[in-house]
Amino acid sequence: MADKYSQLNGVRTGYHRDRSCCCCLISIFWKLLVALVVLFGVIIVIFYLIVQPRSFKFYVTKAELTQFDYTNNTLHYNMVLNFTAHNPNKKLGIYYDNVEARTFYEGSRFANVDMITYKNSFRQDKKKSDPMSGVFSGQRILMLDNDQVYEFNKDKNVGVYDIHIKLYFIIRFKLGDSISHKYKPKVKCDLKTALRSSNNATFTFTRILPTKCDVLF
Repeated sequence: MADKYSQLNGVRTGYHRDRSCCCCLISIFWKLLVALVVLFGVIIVIFYLIVQPRSFKFYVTKAELTQFDYTNNTLHYNMVLNFTAHNPNKKLGIYYDNVEARTFYEGSRFANVDMITYKNSFRQDKKKSDPMSGVFSGQRILMLDNDQVYEFNKDKNVGVYDIHIKLYFIIRFKLGDSISHKYKPKVKCDLKTALRSSNNATFTFTRILPTKCDVLF
């Protein structure tokens, strides 16, 4: 009977020892994981304090609209937009690999232009500004409802149109000899663009240019 009790006691002792070792390993694992997370967080904070990365800034510097007619569900348009991209960073350069601009009127897209492609991509140095431009010309079928047609006629009478531009970027950042992976920010610009008359008389813009756009990462 005593031998049987000793055997059972040995089994229980071994079980508790194994369980204790397992709990110890789990505890060490979690402590190591927490330490790595804290270390990674400290590295990120130090990086941001030293580099102070900031998003680029984007402006519309010129908007020239010479045609904007809507007849028979078709929009005929001719517009030139000039932009300026500014890199406010002191330590980071920016590679602009691709920029696509899309224009919208009354919520409907009527044009898109590749302003920068991989063939003419460029690097923007620290604290520098560079121009970009897009020519939007052609015609597009737009199925505007009665309310939207009414708004178009109002804009036509005034000679100023609410045109929205969305730009889609592919960029990379450069720090020293290191280049980051690709980022895809979006930019939104809201313009009130005046139509230039056929006799080249220029209407007064209701929004002063340059117009700052919203950059969304």
